[in-house]
Amino acid sequence: MRNAFSDGALTRGAAAEAARARRANWLPAAATEARVFGEPAEGDPKAGSGRPRAATMEDQREALRKIITTLAMKNEETQTFIYSLKQMLLNVEANSAKVQEDLEAEFQSLTSVLEELKESMLMKIKQDRASRTYELQNQLAACTRALESSEELLETANQTLQVADSEDFPQAAKQIKDGVTMAPAFRLSLKAKVSDNMSHLMVDFAQERQMLQTLKFLPVPSAPVIDLAESLVADNCVTLVWRMPDEDSKIDHYVLEYRKTNFEGPPRLKEDHPWMVVEGLRHTEHTLTAQGIATPGFLQLLESEIRLVELAHQSCQQNRRHGLKFDMKYMNFRVKACNKAVAGEFSEPVTLETPAFMFRLDGSTSHQNLRVEDLSVEWDAMGGKVQDIKAREKEGKGRTASPVNSPARGIPSPKRMSSGRGGRDRFTAESYTVLGDTLIDGGEHYWEVRFEPDSKAFGLGVAYRSLGRFEQLGKTAASWCLHANNWLQASFTAKHANKIKVLDSPVPDCLGVHCDFHQGLLSFYNARTKQLLHTFKAKFTQPLLPAFTVWCGSFQVTTGLQVPSTVRCLQKRGSATSSSNTSLT
Repeated sequence: MRNAFSDGALTRGAAAEAARARRANWLPAAATEARVFGEPAEGDPKAGSGRPRAATMEDQREALRKIITTLAMKNEETQTFIYSLKQMLLNVEANSAKVQEDLEAEFQSLTSVLEELKESMLMKIKQDRASRTYELQNQLAACTRALESSEELLETANQTLQVADSEDFPQAAKQIKDGVTMAPAFRLSLKAKVSDNMSHLMVDFAQERQMLQTLKFLPVPSAPVIDLAESLVADNCVTLVWRMPDEDSKIDHYVLEYRKTNFEGPPRLKEDHPWMVVEGLRHTEHTLTAQGIATPGFLQLLESEIRLVELAHQSCQQNRRHGLKFDMKYMNFRVKACNKAVAGEFSEPVTLETPAFMFRLDGSTSHQNLRVEDLSVEWDAMGGKVQDIKAREKEGKGRTASPVNSPARGIPSPKRMSSGRGGRDRFTAESYTVLGDTLIDGGEHYWEVRFEPDSKAFGLGVAYRSLGRFEQLGKTAASWCLHANNWLQASFTAKHANKIKVLDSPVPDCLGVHCDFHQGLLSFYNARTKQLLHTFKAKFTQPLLPAFTVWCGSFQVTTGLQVPSTVRCLQKRGSATSSSNTSLT
């Protein structure tokens, strides 16, 4: 009995252990499945945690909502893709019908050309046959008549020989002799006028047949290669040269795109300026100037870029005479080739440097009577008084407001280099002056100024930034300028350090300024004809700023210009040493 009980107890213990092992095996899977819906599985230790049933239901609902949202999004994506596939099927049908129609039209055109050519060549054969037949028939008829006449004459001669009467013989013989002399047979050429050979009208279309056998669908043009060695940036124009890697006679035209940037190296995906497009180019070379204003790519043009494009067009119109305005450091270029059916890939984009002198007018330096707006300046006789009135209205005091708050103060340029003047140091008294905002401390630079013809007095040149607020251009050693006076007594002079040289040339409507800092040369030109007006020779000891003055008038400055090639040539030829350009010392 004892042994039997022990065996039974052992058997029951083994069964319980086995049951625990089975529960241990299936518990994780069941618990995981239940927890998807936020409910502990049976046997899970967390099942007895006392979690509220309401919270469990809310978790299940939230899980179901997420599943529903995921399924809805996936269904929407699938429906969109199905719609796209259906649309593509319709497009395949429409596009295949179109290209089939185009193919049939091309072959019909080719057949028509061949039929026209066939008719033309057949007509040539018929005309040649008719011409030869006519000539040979005429010659045959003439020969036939001559033969008949000769046979008659021969018969007459034989009959004369048989006549016995000696008295009539001499006369008859003479007549026969005269008849032989005049006989057509002796005046005819026995050589055919034309040949019966028609070999010159034979054809051999073996080569053309071989060409027809090579007819195939138009290939996609290869990407052109821009030749940087042959491309050129000069005189505010860009000449771009490219070539095709392989000869392709099917190319119809090229499309050139360009945009401005301040970043060197490969073009970036996102730029502030859109790609400008020049279409319909027939050659592998093109020169960009403001004469041919490009249009932005329509598909690439964002609404936010429309204003930029309008400003670019206005700038091109204003600078049409100068070419492109280089208001940024670099330009990106790319080209693609197009045949009748398709456009190829763009070439590898290239970046060309477009060095030019860019500056704006520093409104913080301008006289209160000068109204500065970007690169335009206009004399305003009420400038200071208007400011004084506004200051009184604002502050309720009988004192003059600070020039910093003047309405004539220009908007500061983000690129401007500080000129070293505060608002209180703006020009005053009779120094109706305004300075540029960019220092010149090396290299060559060029800009142009157009003054209104009715301006009573104006001047342009350069100055050290230390020029006093009361000092006028050209009257101290810190400035050099050309000055025109149209009030009372007209004059056109070069001024520096209160020394004056009268210039005998008429005052141009537009003046160009060329500053070579390291060479110590400041030259003035007629901007339209590039006639040299005057050159200052100096040793510049400080950085320079463009300087301008105007009284009872206005002027417009043009920047972003390269030094013109004509100006460089004049300087190299030593034009600065001519008698009309004597420096003021």
